[in-house]
Amino acid sequence: MLFIEYPKCTTCKRAYKYLNENNVEVERINIVECTPSKEELSDYMERSGLEPKKFFNTSGKLYKEMNLKDKVKDMSKEEVCELLATNGMLIKRPLLVTEDKVLVGFKEDEYSKVK
Repeated sequence: MLFIEYPKCTTCKRAYKYLNENNVEVERINIVECTPSKEELSDYMERSGLEPKKFFNTSGKLYKEMNLKDKVKDMSKEEVCELLATNGMLIKRPLLVTEDKVLVGFKEDEYSKVK
């Protein structure tokens, strides 16, 4: 299981603490040092069942600086993947990647179903 995070992110810290306390072993990956490729992101989107725009870190500084709020809604999935692959800070985190699904962000009720 992969846990893709930004180590300074408080949500990522909470999510990792939850996994650790529940004895869920994960491989931790720094989203900035090892940003997922556009192919990986496309796969994650499929497995998450979420629309591509849900993968954006909408509260992030870079998202706001790039004025992406109005641009994202007109972008294709391929364009979203290409853009997100350029900088890990654009991606909503953490990403929990299991064999059959991908969770975006941290919701304890969703994490509780992962073993």
